[in-house]
Amino acid sequence: MTSRRDFLIAASGAAGGIGLAPASRHAQATPAAMQEAIRKVTGGAPVRNGRVKLDVPPLIDNGNAVPLSVAVESPMTPSDFVKAIHVVTERNPLPNVLSVYLGPRSGRARFATRVRLADTQTVLAIAQFSDGSFWSDSVHVVVTLSACLEEGLI
Repeated sequence: MTSRRDFLIAASGAAGGIGLAPASRHAQATPAAMQEAIRKVTGGAPVRNGRVKLDVPPLIDNGNAVPLSVAVESPMTPSDFVKAIHVVTERNPLPNVLSVYLGPRSGRARFATRVRLADTQTVLAIAQFSDGSFWSDSVHVVVTLSACLEEGLI
């Protein structure tokens, strides 16, 4: 009896592999990809530590639903507010995890969500202020059971 996996692999070979990725390949994230993502967010401007509080547990059993919250010190007035908060990771297949766009009428510069983490890595939150400055906080997270891997999907 042919398994579903064997059928799909044979069908992808017969169809020239259109639309199906090999089961053994997944995106290879690197710290360099994270640096490139940071450069795209900041445009090469310096990023200073402080004013941002990233809260992620330092040890996670399962990377599929990791609680994450970010709070930024800002008066959120028309002349001084947070324009955006970006979260990037070092080892996820796509380093840009999320971006939250805010304005002076947002009230507070904070949010909470859950994210996937592919492996043990550094998570970085960058806040972009209305004056063009960038502030950040980072946390090193140890993940015992990874998420975001594409192996075994076929």
